[in-house]
Amino acid sequence: MAPVVLISKGKFKFAIDRGGTFTDVYAECPQGRVVVTKLLSEDPTNYPDAPREGIRRILESETGVEMPADKPLDCGLIDWIRMGTTVATNALLERKGERLALAITAGFKDALHIGNQSRPDIFDLEVKCPDVLHEDVIEVEERVVMQQDKCQIKKNCPVVIGSTKEKLEVWKEIDEEKLRRDLQTLLDKGIRSVAVSLMHAYTYGGHERVVGKIASEMGFTQVSLSSDVMPMVRLVPRGYTACADGYLTPHIKTYIKNFTSGFKGGIDKMKVLFMQSDGGLAPANKFLGSRAILSGPAGGVVGYAMTTYSQKTKLPVIGFDMGGTSTDVSRYAGSYEHVFETTTAGVTIQAPQLDINTVAAGGGSKLFYRAGMFVVGPESAGAHPGPTCYRKGGPLCVTDANLCLGRLLLEYFPKIFGKTEDQPLDMEATQAAFSDLTAEVNKASKEQKGDGYVPKSLEEVAIGFIEVANETMCRPIRALTQSKGYDTSRHVLACFGGAGGQHACSIARSLGMKTVFIHRYCGILSAYGMALADVVHEAQEPCALEYSPENFKYLDERMVNLSNQCIAELQKQGFNRENIETETFLHLRYNKTDCALMCSAVGFPASANSCSHGNFLAAFLDRYNTEFGFTISDRTVLVDDIRVRGIGKSGIAIEQSIAPADSTPAKIKAVKVYFKGGYQMTDVYMLEHLKGGHKLQGPAVIIDKNSTILLEPDCEAEITRNGDVRITIGTGAHSKIGTELDDIQLSIFSHRFMSTAEQMGRILQRTAISTNIKERLDFSCAMFGPDGGLVANAPHIPVHLGAMQETVQFQLRQLGDSLRKGDVILSNHPCAGGSHLPDLTVITPVFYKDVVRPVFFVASRGHHADIGGITPGSMPPHSKSLDEEGAVFRSFKLVVDGVFQEKAVTDALMEPEKFPGSSGTRNLQDNLSDLRAQVAANQKGIRLITELIDIYGLDVVQAYMAHIQANAELAVREMLREIAHKTKERTGTTSLYAEDFMDDGTKIAISIDIDEEKGSAIMDFSGTGYEVYGNCNAPRAVTLSALIYCLRCMVGHDVPLNQGCLAPIKTVIPAGTILTPSDTAAVVGGNVLTSQRIVDVILKAFGVCAASQGCMNNITFGDKDVGYYETVAGGAGAGPGWHGRSGVHTHCTNTRITDPEIVERRYPVIVQRFELNPHSGGVGRWHGGDGVIRELLFRKDLMLSVLTERRVFSPYGLNGGRNGQRGLNLLLREDGRIINLGGKTAVNVLPGDVFRLRTPAGGGYGAADDEGESRLYQQGKDVAAFALKGSVHEYTRRQESA
Repeated sequence: MAPVVLISKGKFKFAIDRGGTFTDVYAECPQGRVVVTKLLSEDPTNYPDAPREGIRRILESETGVEMPADKPLDCGLIDWIRMGTTVATNALLERKGERLALAITAGFKDALHIGNQSRPDIFDLEVKCPDVLHEDVIEVEERVVMQQDKCQIKKNCPVVIGSTKEKLEVWKEIDEEKLRRDLQTLLDKGIRSVAVSLMHAYTYGGHERVVGKIASEMGFTQVSLSSDVMPMVRLVPRGYTACADGYLTPHIKTYIKNFTSGFKGGIDKMKVLFMQSDGGLAPANKFLGSRAILSGPAGGVVGYAMTTYSQKTKLPVIGFDMGGTSTDVSRYAGSYEHVFETTTAGVTIQAPQLDINTVAAGGGSKLFYRAGMFVVGPESAGAHPGPTCYRKGGPLCVTDANLCLGRLLLEYFPKIFGKTEDQPLDMEATQAAFSDLTAEVNKASKEQKGDGYVPKSLEEVAIGFIEVANETMCRPIRALTQSKGYDTSRHVLACFGGAGGQHACSIARSLGMKTVFIHRYCGILSAYGMALADVVHEAQEPCALEYSPENFKYLDERMVNLSNQCIAELQKQGFNRENIETETFLHLRYNKTDCALMCSAVGFPASANSCSHGNFLAAFLDRYNTEFGFTISDRTVLVDDIRVRGIGKSGIAIEQSIAPADSTPAKIKAVKVYFKGGYQMTDVYMLEHLKGGHKLQGPAVIIDKNSTILLEPDCEAEITRNGDVRITIGTGAHSKIGTELDDIQLSIFSHRFMSTAEQMGRILQRTAISTNIKERLDFSCAMFGPDGGLVANAPHIPVHLGAMQETVQFQLRQLGDSLRKGDVILSNHPCAGGSHLPDLTVITPVFYKDVVRPVFFVASRGHHADIGGITPGSMPPHSKSLDEEGAVFRSFKLVVDGVFQEKAVTDALMEPEKFPGSSGTRNLQDNLSDLRAQVAANQKGIRLITELIDIYGLDVVQAYMAHIQANAELAVREMLREIAHKTKERTGTTSLYAEDFMDDGTKIAISIDIDEEKGSAIMDFSGTGYEVYGNCNAPRAVTLSALIYCLRCMVGHDVPLNQGCLAPIKTVIPAGTILTPSDTAAVVGGNVLTSQRIVDVILKAFGVCAASQGCMNNITFGDKDVGYYETVAGGAGAGPGWHGRSGVHTHCTNTRITDPEIVERRYPVIVQRFELNPHSGGVGRWHGGDGVIRELLFRKDLMLSVLTERRVFSPYGLNGGRNGQRGLNLLLREDGRIINLGGKTAVNVLPGDVFRLRTPAGGGYGAADDEGESRLYQQGKDVAAFALKGSVHEYTRRQESA
């Protein structure tokens, strides 16, 4: 079907991208001429609105008619305006939206504050979480619960059918009288926007509609119902989404009103469309806050998808959008890749969004020389003040490095800087700043290396930062592709954004890509994408059915209904039916998993065993196998949502051919540009002068009006017939790197080693089958030197930090020379470096060519849901010996000569059943599958390490392993000197002591003696209590993990987490204590409880902050049919300069909590309350964070287990701050009795019983009237001026909250 062109002749058409730093304008003039312009997004002294100013300048220039900036523009000259804007993202980042209140089911008033209870940065003691969007909250007295066949609580109440066909019981109707009073209170405060999120409203929205009707009648101007905004299961993300809509939509409407007020003649006479986060355009009245977060970046994805992807080769494309403020990475392989839940600026939003991953701060990434390493970002200089060269006093950034290397040419860069906005980039300021930084680098190098050091030139320092920046950006690109089962090298790199062309060749070469494609409008491709985009309207509804023949008719009917809705809406917007297409999707997942995939049936035609819209099951299985490497046989597939995407085809042509070449390309000049090894004379070309078929050999610089393309040596560029640039990447000359320390290579190898550990984790997550590893991401992967010393550990789970080093080194001592190629070791025993038995560690030696002994080791540690023992889950609250906690492996050969020892490991996993009251593993197949996945992850690490050795040589790779460990040691020594200096100033001594107690009275004590001159310390746990007859014994590995965690927190910035961190520390742990238990002692509580107390004691000795809750609050319930485990948040300790965060996990855990709707949907309980326990935090100059109250109502007979601490001894306050409140575990029997369960117990509960958990709060810091405290540790205060987002960021967040 030929597209119908909707463009009118004789008028201007504008496509605009209002970015964080610049606003780009693409205009088609009536005569067919294309004009592009770029201006600063924020320049209040010269114009109020950048997009309108861009339009004014082009209209004035092209018509020759003067149009004063303060007069409205004639919209009769304009056919359409299409715009992407950061107005929603900025309002979210800066919290400058509409004043908003939240109406939520009673008992959940703090649900959005608590969120999923994880903290965004595990090493930030301050626990900085973004504020919620609502400033007030009202609790709606109402309750709807899922009907359950096995529920033993009988109520005489109405039963309703939800939109998912699920039955629900209305336990409490809305108290409308109270609701009106509460809403009036909000109105009296001046609040006119309200978001409504009630329990289970995704399927039954009746109560929300009642609230919405009353609110509208009372005068609220914006009412956002979660059941309308995005009817997807899970209260908290749906509540965030409704809040984002209520918070941002009025703000967007105000912006649109202000924008359109600058036009005369009636804005309705021209088409104004806005880009949505999903890559489709929407009219102004349909442009909603929750769908506007990625408005600008989405245009770039559409731009490269429409111009770079080839239907002939079908080679997938990586989009690399590097601007001034952020760098975005995405992927296109013939269809747009969407995600349906992302977190931006701390707000989790459920809405279709293109999977755009913000991975760095772009040209504005700040440059640091820190503890002997070159560091790029993540902090950003933003648009204000911008890089040093922007003439606003900003810091050195990536843009400055490119400028001083000659890669940006002053005369061709827009002259928009300085007070008069007509100055060029400031080369002198950049060179002066780099001169100072070079002096700092050389001074530090001389101190470290002595007389043998060779000073670096300014250019060597600058190109070093460029190399580190490129490697920083390569890591997430690898993660984006490999996490989904794709080979990174088999992609085309589509480079755009103002800064992208300067880095394209280097990044493609590092990733093994052969082709770079740069569109002729690469500097404004996001704006160009707006011009090419289609108008989109989506309809979606929840579902809860199996994908099975008996439900196909219903699913087809709903897809037809939703398609008709989309078609009708697009027809209202002026599209003819022949220009409308629809795409249908089912959101599918395996039963008993949380990993849902949004599947289209394109390419999977309907069959007798499928819906008439296509074979969605086949599509699901194909995609699942691609992403995860396997499918699960004999497991039902569930439909979570039905979605239809309606597309109104714009029909805008993208082919604009240029004249073919009839002569050799004409260079305009030659300049000196610095590449690795020195300056090279480099030809400069103007892109507009080049013709189709011209070929250029690198090095060369290609100048466009809005971007600069650097063609590196050994690369070739060809100009296509459309005027685009296609670059073929050469192999490049490989410069020999020696074993001596080089600061630049140190940073690059640090990224490479960490990337190895990260990619191992991706393989493990892809190929594992259990929920714990695949979905909760409760695992760590690491690489080690030939001595077993930790080199890189990623991602970071606090209780795993450094612990695997003990395990690897134990195997070296135990097995020595008996290790052979093809062997893989399994271990979990506490005496062998284990943390607790469910954490199984798989270790593989890395052999290289003819070297007899292992040259490295790789290992992966994963939490297995069950390995036997006296209780399901292998975490018994009352265990007294290790045998009761499950299967034990000390030095077990899991693979021998490349053969997986399935029978032997099965026998070992079933071994616990020989002990009275114990069982063998209850999940054998999951255990075996996950162990195989761990072996596969290790093999990936071996391949990556071997490739690294092939490139650089074994001596170089092992040398930089040692250099990186030495660098971590240097960072910790600097921190210890700083701590010693401040401690001596404060107390007159560098000797520290602290003690605290477990609830059974066992003391944990530490004495610390710091040598200020050497930057070393002795940490002595002498005085700590004996091993206990219980399970709170903590293996040595747990203590070392806690120590590394505390050191990293106090350093305050990223350092390689490896054995070097502990080199300046002599750790003394006397034998026979709770921290060095015997081989047979129970330890499950040591990993989840004692670890927290160790951290409390260390931080208390250093005096950096008050105690946090000091507990993980381990709660388990179940019977023979069902089992559930959770850990629950509490209060964070206050510190010098900050209040403790309330309702958050702290220190050694960061586990997310299951959403209350999921809990009630899957388990026989009702979550009655989950809110903060007000005023429970310790009072002080800085208050401790509050704990939480969580109530579970049981609907049938179950066994409840609790494993908790801080029920006797309160979390301490510091420096005059008061203690936080202790926790309390209560059982409210249905007969009225209230029973204190104590800290550790297992009890049978009956239908109608309620478990009330009060978690401990954080201690206060400083006396209440003390204003004079200062920080005692160097917590970084810079906050990145860009919002991390996308599936890669979500993966990292999930990993760090495992």
